[in-house]
Amino acid sequence: MIVIDGSEGEGGGQVVRNACALALVTSQPFRITNIRGGREKPGLMRQHVTAITAACTIGGGECEGLNVGSREMLFRPGKVAAGDYHFAVGTAGSTGLVLQTILMPLLLADGPSRLVLEGGTHNMLAPPFDFIDRVFLPIVNRMGPRVSARLVRHGFYPRGGGRIEVEIEPAPLVPVVCAERGAMLSCSATALYTGLPFDVADREIRMAKKLLDWPERAFSVRELPEEYGPGNILLLEAVYEHVTEMVSGFGKLGVPAEQVAKRAVGRMKGYLESMAFAGPYLADQLLLPFAIAGGGVFTTVKPSQHATTAADIIQMFLDRRTAFQHEASGTHRVTLS
Repeated sequence: MIVIDGSEGEGGGQVVRNACALALVTSQPFRITNIRGGREKPGLMRQHVTAITAACTIGGGECEGLNVGSREMLFRPGKVAAGDYHFAVGTAGSTGLVLQTILMPLLLADGPSRLVLEGGTHNMLAPPFDFIDRVFLPIVNRMGPRVSARLVRHGFYPRGGGRIEVEIEPAPLVPVVCAERGAMLSCSATALYTGLPFDVADREIRMAKKLLDWPERAFSVRELPEEYGPGNILLLEAVYEHVTEMVSGFGKLGVPAEQVAKRAVGRMKGYLESMAFAGPYLADQLLLPFAIAGGGVFTTVKPSQHATTAADIIQMFLDRRTAFQHEASGTHRVTLS
């Protein structure tokens, strides 16, 4: 039985999600104590309960302590089965984080699967759907499987109500080397808004335009149907030959639109000025598929605490070593073996 202290490292929900995925892949049970012990409100939240329930459903697993607020859980995996699955978070909790929990096991299942996930699609503290679709999944597809995702309906915090659909054609994951991103092919800045004044999105785009030396055509504002909101997100995208990076800034009550744009642009500039293949959020997500593939290499900016914590959890289940090597160029070379 693998025992994990959920307050160690980054101390958040990623520990739970990665542990569930790895348990299903390796057939090893685990216990987590001090769940989300590093957060202001520790214990399982609704989106974590949905993610664990999804893991139990696709993998015939059993879980003790599966309720909102629980600070300890025991998970016993069964056999993963391909199929058509529908999971609803019931709040604005992230559909993308539920997908992260069950995607890797379903990539190794004995047949294709279809997922319908309902909840939040564009909310703070989680990758928006656009990032999953255009940044993360293309790398997974390069490793053998075929995964496609479709955004049916946007879901912003606090209303939720979003819907995504995912088609999975499984295949063994093969190691890849992702060291060079190649030449930039295109760039864009898009402010999405719904149920809010146009001025909010317009001010974000005007500030982004002032700070980024991108062509005029790269900047746009898009209004979504009012029933999706209220909500606002600024998406900055840089498409390279071998990888796409996307940075998001979420509108928040009391935070000026200009400040939202400045923060997002600052993060994008950090990536543009580096030589790294993966930004910090993509790096976090690549560790799990690379480890399951048996190895691989990618370059990134300074590894986050999320990344080092994920590496620790991976080693518990797979005994894979993750090396973070600082290079002269300022990037970090990440090698899984």
